[in-house]
Amino acid sequence: MRIGMMADTYKPHISGITNYIELNKRYLEQAGHDVYVFTFGDLEHQDDEPRIIRSPGLPLADTGYYLSLRYSRAARKTLQTMDVVHVHHPFLSGRLALHYCRPLQIPVIFTNHTRYDLYAQAYLPIMPEEVSQGLLQAYMPSFCNAVDLVISPSVGMEKVLRQLNVESHIEVVPNGVDLHRFHAAQPLERSDFGYKPGDILLVYAGRVAIEKNLDFLLRAFAGVAQAIDNVHLMIVGSGAQLVMEEIQSLIVELDIQHRVRFTGLIPYDQLPAYLAMCNIFVTASVTEVHPLSVIEAMGAGLPVVGIHSPGVGDTVEDGKTGFLATHDLAAYTAKLTRLCLDRGLLRQMGDSARKASTQYAIERTTKLMLKHYERLVYDFTPRKRRWDARLRSLVEKFLS
Repeated sequence: MRIGMMADTYKPHISGITNYIELNKRYLEQAGHDVYVFTFGDLEHQDDEPRIIRSPGLPLADTGYYLSLRYSRAARKTLQTMDVVHVHHPFLSGRLALHYCRPLQIPVIFTNHTRYDLYAQAYLPIMPEEVSQGLLQAYMPSFCNAVDLVISPSVGMEKVLRQLNVESHIEVVPNGVDLHRFHAAQPLERSDFGYKPGDILLVYAGRVAIEKNLDFLLRAFAGVAQAIDNVHLMIVGSGAQLVMEEIQSLIVELDIQHRVRFTGLIPYDQLPAYLAMCNIFVTASVTEVHPLSVIEAMGAGLPVVGIHSPGVGDTVEDGKTGFLATHDLAAYTAKLTRLCLDRGLLRQMGDSARKASTQYAIERTTKLMLKHYERLVYDFTPRKRRWDARLRSLVEKFLS
């Protein structure tokens, strides 16, 4: 099967969506399929994987995104040879998928990875919430109705789409993670970072960005640090310079600079070892749809402390694999403090988190997605070609 992944940005930009595409591409290729990624900009980037097709675009500051309203002729011609197209951003890539693929009856799948309503509030604060919500309610239902299948990574995100007046059929398929490396991770030596064996080490892994609500997380950590002498926070990741400067200023203002360490960006293959060195994964983000970072942490045996919201709330079972608090600083701080102080509960929740992570194994989620691909390809194939398509699918399964 020829599968086209369409995204507004791809590597070297780092995000949950780019990680999702790269991982699913790899596993689909291992199953014998040809997977192409269609994206914009960074034409000089040397890709370390095959079939990455970029079209020119105008860079949007240092966001990693590019603005373009069309693909190059070569990209368009290749796109129109796909058996199925999977869209990961609804606005630019989504419209191009409909424009280029629908006339040729190439089925289009859309996965909603992002809380666009909350992103609008974070990045366009001058825009009234009613306006941004109204724009999404005007756009998303018609777009979702135009594609052939809508995928939500979580039940919570499905509810958000319904609140945006999306009436199309929605299938819930969780994001997958390559859990082997996290289950088998060997921790880094704490002494290399100046930590003691008995220290309580909290970790956040992900982009340092406005929508991640890190100011809330740091204020909560400052409260915990006042009560517990040997608790530390490690932030694995980086972000735009302005955001980093604001976060660093807040850390100094809270007088926790001696308790917080930034690792900066690290190679992804080192992440399991960093997580395994820590005790608790912390996040205050409410914009997640189905957070890969949370699943990876659970796979490494870490309980998670987060906020009740779609995505995190769908992944973490409050009181079993971690704690979920309301978006209230005192409530979050209290739950995080309790877990730090109860080593027995911490170990128990860590074991439960590792077991719960197995439902998100990439082998399982890839098979679920393949079933949807195959069904759509079969439905869109003219009747006289359906037996050929079915035979090819059977041969691919046998060879894989």
